[in-house]
Amino acid sequence: MTTPAIRAEQTIQEWGNGLAVRLTAPIARAASLVQGTSVLVEVVDEGVLLRVIGKPKRTLAQKLKAFDPATHGGEVAVSGRVGAELF
Repeated sequence: MTTPAIRAEQTIQEWGNGLAVRLTAPIARAASLVQGTSVLVEVVDEGVLLRVIGKPKRTLAQKLKAFDPATHGGEVAVSGRVGAELF
């Protein structure tokens, strides 16, 4: 069973010395795109292909939502002194 395609008709706009197209929020969410995501833009026979490259960068809100105090909380160095620390 395949997921139905999410589509949105857009218009290319001028942006500075180049051209741009805005991705709607449903399209961005479905593709897991957030501000700062690295993409590769390719010209292919069918048109233009936008492909995510590298690891997606999470927003602060996404990082905070994933934070679990039981897992990530507590002291960083609970084992005590390791070297010749002076206190």
